[in-house]
Amino acid sequence: MPLDLTAVKPDPALLDLPWSLPLEDWPEEHLAALPRGISRHVVRFARLSGQVVAVKEISEPLARREFHTLRNLRRLDLPAVEPLAVVSGRTDGADEPLDACLVTRHLRFSLPYRAVFSQRLRPDTARRTLDALAVLLVRLHLAGCFWGDVSLSNTLFRRDAGEFAAYLVDAETAEIHPALSPGQREHDLVIAHGNIAGELMDLEAGGQLDEGEDPVEIADLIMHRYDLLWNELTGEERFEQGDRWRVDERIRRLNNLGFDIDELEMSTDVDGTHIRIEPKVVDAGHHSRRLMHLTGLDVEENQARRLLNDLDSYRAATDRQGEDEELVAHDWLARVYQPVTRSVPRELRAKLEPAELFHELLEHRWYLSERAGHDTSLEDTVADYVGTVLPGRPDEVAVVGVDTQEIPIQAHLEG
Repeated sequence: MPLDLTAVKPDPALLDLPWSLPLEDWPEEHLAALPRGISRHVVRFARLSGQVVAVKEISEPLARREFHTLRNLRRLDLPAVEPLAVVSGRTDGADEPLDACLVTRHLRFSLPYRAVFSQRLRPDTARRTLDALAVLLVRLHLAGCFWGDVSLSNTLFRRDAGEFAAYLVDAETAEIHPALSPGQREHDLVIAHGNIAGELMDLEAGGQLDEGEDPVEIADLIMHRYDLLWNELTGEERFEQGDRWRVDERIRRLNNLGFDIDELEMSTDVDGTHIRIEPKVVDAGHHSRRLMHLTGLDVEENQARRLLNDLDSYRAATDRQGEDEELVAHDWLARVYQPVTRSVPRELRAKLEPAELFHELLEHRWYLSERAGHDTSLEDTVADYVGTVLPGRPDEVAVVGVDTQEIPIQAHLEG
């Protein structure tokens, strides 16, 4: 039976991969070195046209279903891995059928949860990571996506200005509806609580959870965080007519959570004494979209907020508040952001993505300035950071060409 390749943008190099071999038997020459761990299916990271892809061996109906679900999630601008292809019609050397494979693009600079917890991070790492998962789950539910298997293992995390942004990586059980019922949302939350508590207990047994942290308590906190976010984004609010300033306050709170309001529904009581406000359509990415519009930089939400703050500082420092915002942003990009990120030695650029590196440089500049008692230049900050901090950071981009068996972290892969 001939090989069947369904792809978004077909890459001829896909045909060069050893599809006649079971995925677990693929030779090391095709594989990329990334942490390997437990998965329901066999998953391998492979090199393809200078990039890294995740290949998951799975039955053809499930592979095609997940492929289309991931494509729909991407169309909805939701944080999920990018599907590239489904390869079916595979047979081995004896002409015996093999399962199909789902190919997705590896999310650069992303970390599976075990890799996050294996590093030396702040004591509240667990809560910050789970906070990102709560935001992801709210975004999915607002868009009508029922996940069906919410867990840390099915999520990848990227650094986002000291915090984390979460991405859905396994959509086998996901379903997209016009809207979710309360029962569907509750079902996802019950699954999330049980899975997260279990995964954190596993980390605790391995000594990778901060001392004194209670796995069940942390799982409870993510449910609480989810409820706070959901109620803020969808809940109705009533107030007196004279308190219309609270409409602006509600909008600012939503913007600070990273959400835009596309529509508000406002109505008054029969006697006109009370106003009811309800956000009708909300979307995440207020700051990242604004930065993209101004500079073309495609970064995470908290990173965008930090970069926009530095852009505002640049505008004030150069006394250009009255000038066109796009012109000032272009100058900031050319005179501040790009020279700073490009001044890092090439051999150290795999440590962090540029936006996170710029954020850390701003943090380091504040630290140096406080210690010195006066402002430290960005040039001096870069020199100190590159000399004393960055070399000790682990690479967070894929390392290609190393025997994957030599990597000790037992981390879940994309799938």
